[in-house]
Amino acid sequence: MVEIKASYLEEHFIEYCRYNTRSDGNSQTIPTTPGQVKLAKRVVKDLQQLGLQAWYNEKNGFAAAYLPANSTKKVTALGFFAHLDTADYPAENVSPQVYPNYDGKDVVLNEQENIVLRVAEFPELKKLVGQRLITTDGTTLLGADDKAGVAALISALKTLVEQPGILHGPIYVAFGPDEEIGQGAKYFDESQVPVEFGYTLDNGQPGDLEYETFNAASAQVEIKGTPVHPGDAYHLLVNATTLANEFVSLLPADEVPEKSRGHQGFIMVTEQESTPDHARLNLIIRDFDKERFQAKKQLLQEITSKINARFEEKRVKLTLKHQYSNIGDEIKKKPYIVELALSAYNKLGLTPNVTPFRGGTDGNFLTEKGIPTPNLFNSGNNFHGKYEYVTVEGMQLVVQTVIEICQQHFKKASR
Repeated sequence: MVEIKASYLEEHFIEYCRYNTRSDGNSQTIPTTPGQVKLAKRVVKDLQQLGLQAWYNEKNGFAAAYLPANSTKKVTALGFFAHLDTADYPAENVSPQVYPNYDGKDVVLNEQENIVLRVAEFPELKKLVGQRLITTDGTTLLGADDKAGVAALISALKTLVEQPGILHGPIYVAFGPDEEIGQGAKYFDESQVPVEFGYTLDNGQPGDLEYETFNAASAQVEIKGTPVHPGDAYHLLVNATTLANEFVSLLPADEVPEKSRGHQGFIMVTEQESTPDHARLNLIIRDFDKERFQAKKQLLQEITSKINARFEEKRVKLTLKHQYSNIGDEIKKKPYIVELALSAYNKLGLTPNVTPFRGGTDGNFLTEKGIPTPNLFNSGNNFHGKYEYVTVEGMQLVVQTVIEICQQHFKKASR
């Protein structure tokens, strides 16, 4: 394997974690929070110190960089992506705690508050004995999602710069904002990263590969009632709350998140507000299969029509909004993208774990912009909360994977 400087990787990861980059779904700015701008500009500085062309895009909040090929052989450019923001959980004054040569036992994160990272609750910790464990102090998240990906990607570039014997084609990297609220990559300027395909380094364990996501849509149901005093309501009252409950009752009871896994989709009521006068439902629709996805949307339209048919005026208004499409539909047209990642995993001795991603990633928007982008991994655990952790060795595997993909791509293109 290529030698990776663990100290550089650890140092930069911890520094990045200290930036409060919590995104804000209620903000109207791009990025939604100032901490993301600060970290993006810090990342640009670090990349420039490596001698790379690097820049910050004021319009969309992306930091990006370019590493030219170190060979005259014609090789298409590769792209790698990671996100700068963290989830909706306390992220001010993050204080990473480092445990060299972790002993496999419970870790007291905060003695005063009796916050303990317990092996009984998180048995994956048993696999990390002897590794250099990094945790929170129990009061914030850590930020491994996705600062582990950010630090690993920069460390990979540092390694390639310092070891020119590792032959590779042109490489572009981009670090985006507001992934956690599904916004940042919508504004990505693909012209600045001219690649045919790429990979995100976001969540997951070594060997994980996700090249399928949900097709996704949101639905809003507005229901108009006729409020009348209940004592005089006979044949006059139209109760919007009752109609809202009827609408929900007509949804398939088994196609809900708590009864779905793998490639199974669902319809979920995410919010309900109602009075006799007016009711509102918010729903999300998810499915990997395009035909089943369309059928779920059609079902909502049929329920709307069924209820409206009983009244002289339309009482129910349905508004459907597309959110993102399954990246697998495009990636399957170019099997080389998956084959390249799997060949790198095999070379590194990683056991491939190809699974559907039951959500969406920046890769959804990147794929829609013409850059098919599956997700690899960043080796972190317990994201979005105080029990989040990662190991330096896990992040080193991310670095190794990025470099191996670059090497494999060079070799395949040179044949």
